[in-house]
Amino acid sequence: MTNSAINMKASRSTNKLIQTSQFDGEKHSEVKMIKFESNYLRGTISSSLENEITGAVADDDLMLIKFHGIYQQDDRDLRQERRKQKLEPLHSFMIRARVPGGVATSKQYIQMAELAQIYSNGSLRLTTRQAFQWHGVFKRNLKTTIAGINQSMLDTIAACGDVNRNVMSNPIPETSKLHAEIYEWSKKISEHLLPKTKAYHEIWLDGEKVESTQQTDEPIYGKTYLPRKFKTAIAIPPFNDVDVYANDLGLITIVENDELVGFNVLVGGGMGSSHGDNSTYPRVATSIGFCELDQVLLVTESVVKVQRDFGDREVRKHARLKYTIDRLGIDEFKKKLFAYQGFELAEEKPFSFKNNHDRYGWLKDENGEWHLTVYIHSGRIVDSEKNKIFTGLLEIAKIHHGEFRISPNQNLIISKVNNANKIIIEDLLNKYKISYGKNESPTRINSLACVAFPTCSLAMAEAERYLPDFMTRLETLLKQYSIKDQPINLRMTGCPNGCARPFLGEIGLVGKGPGKYNLYLGAGHLGERLNKLYKENINEDQIFNALEPILKDYTNTRVENEKFGDFSIRKGYVATVSNGLDFHP
Repeated sequence: MTNSAINMKASRSTNKLIQTSQFDGEKHSEVKMIKFESNYLRGTISSSLENEITGAVADDDLMLIKFHGIYQQDDRDLRQERRKQKLEPLHSFMIRARVPGGVATSKQYIQMAELAQIYSNGSLRLTTRQAFQWHGVFKRNLKTTIAGINQSMLDTIAACGDVNRNVMSNPIPETSKLHAEIYEWSKKISEHLLPKTKAYHEIWLDGEKVESTQQTDEPIYGKTYLPRKFKTAIAIPPFNDVDVYANDLGLITIVENDELVGFNVLVGGGMGSSHGDNSTYPRVATSIGFCELDQVLLVTESVVKVQRDFGDREVRKHARLKYTIDRLGIDEFKKKLFAYQGFELAEEKPFSFKNNHDRYGWLKDENGEWHLTVYIHSGRIVDSEKNKIFTGLLEIAKIHHGEFRISPNQNLIISKVNNANKIIIEDLLNKYKISYGKNESPTRINSLACVAFPTCSLAMAEAERYLPDFMTRLETLLKQYSIKDQPINLRMTGCPNGCARPFLGEIGLVGKGPGKYNLYLGAGHLGERLNKLYKENINEDQIFNALEPILKDYTNTRVENEKFGDFSIRKGYVATVSNGLDFHP
């Protein structure tokens, strides 16, 4: 047994001994104990980093490093061979930056890309939550990489963990004035809900160490933080590209007489579930009213506090806000929320969405500046034989003086381009064969996939690596039935945790085992309705055997402007899912 394994075993045993003494018999998960005993997220992370015997961190620190924006992973392609050689798994780490609203300057983008070249696997990944991710960072390079991120005025704190994570917002509305306002709100909310512990600066940036007796309590989170992760997004109608209904807390922008007046408030969205456990399910968020601008921070804080105090800390897979709301009932939840914030919300205001896609190509705003959305398959910025996306975007960043915005659909927007640079950027795009959606089908460029193999420990099937081949076969079928130009939202994940929001796909594919997926149909095209299981545990041929007659029927019998998800329900292929409790058969 390795030293790290001994430490892990001892740590787990210690937590169980403490369990009965700290919480007066209250039932709780082991994770709660780890957080409680961590000295505000410090744990033994510093010692883990110094341990050169293993490429991993100690067991309890696996949970704590998430709050610092880090996940430990290993290369599953090599796992079996290393086991044969009696070697521990090839451990490495995924680092995620916190990028509120997905906006970075060109200078910041250059720094992010150069860190990927030096310390990561040579690629930079854009997430469905508008963040940058680095994969394959070895333990010895963690501090240097995180220090480099902070030098660019970005950071990784609260990018993961049981706290409010990266706050999303619409990356490219028609008016730059409104985008700027909403972007500022995404930053305000993100900063307001950040953990206040100094552990991050102590561990990663060699900041002054604070003695445990000097650490004040976390004013919002307390000593045990939230029961589970918490996600927030701001949508700007008529675009729902942030998939606002998939978030624990959603804010829908309300504009009257060309002025931002406040937000409709949604609560209780979330995508994760577990195969074979009908007590877990995805859920779309519920509208609970309207808040004015001077109420926003108090409302967001109060939602977090209700979840902090009433979320399930005994069973972790039941710990998201969606389960809290369904357990309490929405009326009881609102009662508790209004008591925390000291006032009731007003009635929600009218709004409408028209799509949740990215708008590819060039768009000019009212200031005369250009914004170009380029297509990045599954958010993976990497050079290949086909195109040199990583090199090309880095070259563009060196001559571009504006912004790079990450879309919630894992694409990149080269933003605030002047007329002179527009021509230069177009030449570089052509040189490095970077697409902006002119040659791909609408279904391909609107599809999403999670990382899955080889690095995700939860993956049961392929996603990112498999999606291009799957799409090629699907496009052949769409062309056969003359619907290749009809956009269908397709989402693929390697497991049911839902990182690519598969349960909002008009076609959803969720990994069940190697080469096997659950097929879901019937989600709303605008992201407002969940899909439902159609076929379980089927391989590629079985998936296409199931889809072909439905697509043929769609071609022949759909009504004008009918979306594929709506059609799937109208024709009875699946039933409507009104809420998460209807999700399972």
